[in-house]
Amino acid sequence: MKKRILALLLAFVMIFCFTACGSDAPAADPAPSAPDQSEDAETFIFVDDAGREVELPKEISRIVPAAALPQIILLGIAPEKFAGLSSEFYDSAKGIIDEEILNLPCFGSLYTGAELNIEELALTDPQLIIDMGELKSSIKEDLDTLQSQTRIPAVYISASLADMPETYRKLGALLNKEEQAEELAQFCERIYDRTLSIMEEVGDEKVGSLYVVGEQGLNVIAAGSYHSELLDLLTNNLAVVDNPLSKGTGNEVTMEQISLWNPEFVIFAPDSIYDTVKENESWSMIDAIANDHYVQVPDAPHNWMSMPPGVQRYLGLIWLTAELYPEYCDYDVKAEIMEYYKLFYHCELTEEQYEEITANAFLR
Repeated sequence: MKKRILALLLAFVMIFCFTACGSDAPAADPAPSAPDQSEDAETFIFVDDAGREVELPKEISRIVPAAALPQIILLGIAPEKFAGLSSEFYDSAKGIIDEEILNLPCFGSLYTGAELNIEELALTDPQLIIDMGELKSSIKEDLDTLQSQTRIPAVYISASLADMPETYRKLGALLNKEEQAEELAQFCERIYDRTLSIMEEVGDEKVGSLYVVGEQGLNVIAAGSYHSELLDLLTNNLAVVDNPLSKGTGNEVTMEQISLWNPEFVIFAPDSIYDTVKENESWSMIDAIANDHYVQVPDAPHNWMSMPPGVQRYLGLIWLTAELYPEYCDYDVKAEIMEYYKLFYHCELTEEQYEEITANAFLR
């Protein structure tokens, strides 16, 4: 009996030693099973920038943007995959954006239930809704609700001025457009890194500015708001207010407040008071206006400063940096603007188009 027990113990020891010696690393808890992402799988799990796991088709050929901002960003990398639009283009897009894109059905913003045409959306049978931009606290709930309402997978990808190269690389991997994504990412990296270097040279000598929006010229894009990212980088944004609003209409202020700020440079949004500001008695007393240090933002087919704050702001980096600090800028502004339109709008601008777009963009 003792011999039998001894034999069993010996066998147990041998099995234990064999198992332990079979691996150089200590035993670990079994990992959770990964989703099937083999070459034969038709779907895969994508983890978006809100931390949501979304099952997507492996081959994505039909997408829709959730709003105007992702529409602009996606236009650069995958216009051929658009099944529809979230917002219609302005007339200024004609001759710049391909007619096939301009004629796509428009569903409305996918966040605004009253505007969203779900029937039209269903008819075009998109495979994916893509949202981008500011990471709001409600993003997970918003996209989960959107998925539930539309029965279409929806993902969020972060997109800020600084992170745009990474945004395009993520889109390239998601949409199987890595080569196109890398070309766009490298353009953005070059422009943004150069801008940072120029602003380091400028140092504390940033121009005191205001970005004025609205027909009456009494709304400003406040410092620290989502729409002021470019302005805050390039200038001393004088519009410091208690409650900066992260929307394109900005914060409403008084003429008295503008006089107190007394900017040395003013940027007017399209459809503001650029054309008549010299005739306005109150505005004519502002240093920037008296010294003709004011410009109007180009907006064909999108506003170069914001509204929405998408990738087109890189045009703002090219143009406004050189306009404010020409002594630090040795690049060809026109050539780089032309390059942007070719890469991101797939359009070879003519000389006439360039002159029309930038008609009020430079100091007189």
